[in-house]
Amino acid sequence: MSVLTELQQAVAAVAETAAPSVVGIGSRVRGSGVVIADGRVLTNAHNLRGSETTVRFADGRTARGTVVGADWDGDLTVVEVDTAGATPLAWSDAPAAIGTPVFAAAASAAGGVRVSVGFVSSVAQVFHGPGGRRIDGSLEHTAPLAPGSSGSALLDADGKLVGLNTNRVGEGFYLALPASASVRARVEALGRGETPASPRLGIAVAPAHVARHLRRATGLPERAGILIREVEDDSPAEAAGLAQGDLLVAVGGKPIADLDDLHAALANGFPLELVLVRGAEERTVTVSAPEAR
Repeated sequence: MSVLTELQQAVAAVAETAAPSVVGIGSRVRGSGVVIADGRVLTNAHNLRGSETTVRFADGRTARGTVVGADWDGDLTVVEVDTAGATPLAWSDAPAAIGTPVFAAAASAAGGVRVSVGFVSSVAQVFHGPGGRRIDGSLEHTAPLAPGSSGSALLDADGKLVGLNTNRVGEGFYLALPASASVRARVEALGRGETPASPRLGIAVAPAHVARHLRRATGLPERAGILIREVEDDSPAEAAGLAQGDLLVAVGGKPIADLDDLHAALANGFPLELVLVRGAEERTVTVSAPEAR
């Protein structure tokens, strides 16, 4: 049997296994999703535009789904929908390594499923989720993905889920959230309706080059840090006295170079000690957890 014949048979087998369990998300197939349990579909958080969405199955049936759990920082959402007996895709227990052959199965806007093949090209990659937070540990692979494929299945040769496709990183390269123990535990929690609450300061920030330009334009010395361009009402930042134009330069005794540093500190929760520069004056403030409402 030739290599091409074996590859053809492998793709056909994966397509047959995965097709009933790969769905389209959104009335115009904005993204894809995967049936992971009876009545539960997993997709990327950035595919959603509210608490409800249209879910389209490979046989053409559509149903209205409702978000039961969403993790914006991790770009994961579980939707409750009538899966009508579609077999959930099983998770792979074998970690994917560089060189592992993988198959991407995504919903097609024309209906049915689109399957492509590639290889894992790198592991432990990083990207930023829809909330701006750093996401570590992603798989990079070369299975081609068309628009509308985010949230689709990345499968091994046995048709088991090794990852959830989520991000394009360049021409011919794609990222997938891996089927690791930690991701699976988060997905199970989301399926139970447990939405994680991430600590938030309640600020919007300016890009680093804007911060440098503004400080130069006003004759202030350049400093590494994060420039606040907006403070939300009734937020922990407002309660601590942070203001538009403040430059955050340190948190918890460590310098701040970018948002990743701030998010890493926020992951430890409140209270949070911040050093800021207002004009030419440096001051230290303590940010407390928001009051329960």
